[in-house]
Amino acid sequence: MANIDARGLQCPQPVIMAKKALEEITSGEVLVIVDNTTAKENVSRLAANLNYQHKIEDKEGCYYIKISKSDAVDTKTENNDFVIVITSDKLGVGEDKLGQLLMKTYTYTLCETKPYPKAVIFINSGVKLVVENSEALENIQRLAESNIEIISCGTCLDYYNIKDKLRVGVVGNMYSIVEYMNNAAKVINIS
Repeated sequence: MANIDARGLQCPQPVIMAKKALEEITSGEVLVIVDNTTAKENVSRLAANLNYQHKIEDKEGCYYIKISKSDAVDTKTENNDFVIVITSDKLGVGEDKLGQLLMKTYTYTLCETKPYPKAVIFINSGVKLVVENSEALENIQRLAESNIEIISCGTCLDYYNIKDKLRVGVVGNMYSIVEYMNNAAKVINIS
């Protein structure tokens, strides 16, 4: 049994650690120890979404989540026939600092979660994420290293006068962006 001690860690780290441990085994058990309700619920949701049985034991102020993986219940298949379109350098509406932190966390989590998309497309102020000094740049570079196509709107880069600061991916045009979106089974819009 693999043991993951995620006490003191905030989500999404316990979920990512649990998912990696589950990916490393074909069958068996993974024990995840967390110390907050949010992590307990998110790790449990991961197990349920993957169709793995799990039990939660509450002891000494911590949650011990035992996830059982067997070939018989593993019905998930890797399907990356989708693209993600990021239209802002912040995630959600509200405080800018929080939105920037959430976007950095989102791009990190995207690196750690499979299946990967075919492509990530950046338009409008989303192009600010793929240029030098972006807090999310390292995460997006990791995506590119995993053979995920990174495409940024050339018109948007020109509008913000940052085309020369592009550090990852290629410059696309609206035709190529529409082609990616039309040919994907699913398009996920992040704004």
